[in-house]
Amino acid sequence: MLVAAAICPCPPLLVPDVAAGAAPELDPVRAACLDAVGVLAAARPDRLVVLGPAADESGEGRYPQGAPGSFGGFGVELDVTLGAADGAAPAPGPQLPPSLAVGAWLLSRTAWSDAPVEGLGVAERLPCDRCRPLGRELAGSASRVALLVLGDGSARRSIKAPGYFDERAEAFDADAARALGTADTTALAALDDRLAADLLASGRSCWQVLAGAAEGAGLRGQLLREEAPYGVGYMVAAWT
Repeated sequence: MLVAAAICPCPPLLVPDVAAGAAPELDPVRAACLDAVGVLAAARPDRLVVLGPAADESGEGRYPQGAPGSFGGFGVELDVTLGAADGAAPAPGPQLPPSLAVGAWLLSRTAWSDAPVEGLGVAERLPCDRCRPLGRELAGSASRVALLVLGDGSARRSIKAPGYFDERAEAFDADAARALGTADTTALAALDDRLAADLLASGRSCWQVLAGAAEGAGLRGQLLREEAPYGVGYMVAAWT
C-alpha cells in the first residue's frame, strides 16, 4: 500500500556542482525537494521506489539499490549510487538514467537509510492505460510503499525554453500542479499524453504511475513549490 510520495523535478541543474554559477537560482527548489523527501522517511516505509522518466529504451527498467550514476555527461566529475551508504560498492549493471541519478543525489543529501531502495526508469511516452496498472503493482509490492516521483513539467514555457514557447504550456503545467498539490489521482490520470509529449513534459508518465499507486490510499497532497526557471515547469509536492 502506498503510504507517502514525494514529487520532485529532475533537471541535472538541481545538483549544485552541475549548475555551477547558476546554483543559487534553484536553491528554493532544492530546499523544497529535500523537505518532500523528508516526508518519505516520516512515513516509515518498508520499501522506497524512485521513479524517473527515461527518454529512450536504454534508461527504462528496474535498478537495484546501489546502482551507479554519474553526471560526467554534464561536464562534472560527480558519481552517485542509488540509496547506498557511503563507502558501499556500487551494484553491478547499467548506469542510472539522468532522472534517477538526480533522485540518487537527493537521497544522498538526506542520508537515506530508512528502507530498501529500488529505481524504475519509466518511458516518457508510456500510455496512461499502462501507467496506472504499473502504479497499482508497485503499491502492492510491500505493506508500506513510498515513492519518490521525478519529472519536469513543460519545457516550452518561454521563448528561451529548451523547446521554445508554446501557449498551451502554462495551462498544462497549472493543471498538473493543481493535481499534484491536491493528490487528485483522477486529474493526473486525465492528463493528455499526446499534449504532454508536444509540450516536452517529461514527468507525465511518472505522475500517472503515481496516480495508479495512490488509488484508494486516501493520501492528501501539498504543493511545496512551483516555478518555471529557464522556461521549464518545476513542481514539488508531498503526499501523506
